[in-house]
Amino acid sequence: MQSWNRYIREYKTYLKIERGLSENSLVNYVFDLERLIKYLEDSGFNVSPVDITEDVLQQFIYHIADELAPRSRARVISGLKSFFNFMVFEDYRKDMPMELIEVPKTGRKLPDTLSTAEIDGLIAAITLNDEGERNRAMLETLYGCGLRVSELTGLQLSDLFFEEGFIRVTGKGSKQRFVPLSPYTQKYLTIYINEVRTMQTPKAGYGDTVFLSRRGTALTRAMVFTIIKRLAEKIGLKKTISPHTFRHSFATHLLENGADLRSIQLMLGHESITTTEVYMHVDRSFLSRVVETFHPRK
Repeated sequence: MQSWNRYIREYKTYLKIERGLSENSLVNYVFDLERLIKYLEDSGFNVSPVDITEDVLQQFIYHIADELAPRSRARVISGLKSFFNFMVFEDYRKDMPMELIEVPKTGRKLPDTLSTAEIDGLIAAITLNDEGERNRAMLETLYGCGLRVSELTGLQLSDLFFEEGFIRVTGKGSKQRFVPLSPYTQKYLTIYINEVRTMQTPKAGYGDTVFLSRRGTALTRAMVFTIIKRLAEKIGLKKTISPHTFRHSFATHLLENGADLRSIQLMLGHESITTTEVYMHVDRSFLSRVVETFHPRK
């Protein structure tokens, strides 16, 4: 529908500039709107985003209920709420038609984690040739700093502040944060940078990239995933793991050892403490220890 295109273009600009979303995120937001537009066309509703009503939107939600799981349905509803909030914010509408539409309860999916022994086993399985030194430094950084895989592959030499004991991380929406760098992680980064990376010739544009591929370019997310998958197969690890598993494990192990949620939130780069709170469900014994340690009636 032509009447939607103009508003969607403006919405994409808003998401990109005002909220700093990546191209992948933009595609997902627009996909949900395109799903709504197709439903309107198939159902004979000739309405624009300015005059669409809550009843029509509710019928769309009922329609997708048969084909989408609650979690996917919740994502669509969240995306539509974001779009119509934008419409109200820009004064294209006076009312919010999604206001009374409820998000289905999905429960929280608990993150998979690795034990410290499993992480040690994966890293010990690395064959320490040049590529192996890179992989060891990479996994130690992934786990030691709790990075997203995109943050790891985008890490720059100019982001490493060894004397201060921090690295600068560029996260979602190009937001930067500083994460403490343990001497242990710094040790393996230093070995890789001084003994392996200096022997490589980076391709143009990759001179500042920390983790280089054999071709002298940045590692892709798929490469990191493959490296981890092969190590898991090598040691016979039955869990399904990914680079994100190391990030979950970083947060969980900090929590289990007494770190507070606010500190973990800052290190992970979560905008909301609610996102970080999922780790409270991983090991409920932590809650008991907090009460036993800090409550005056212990």
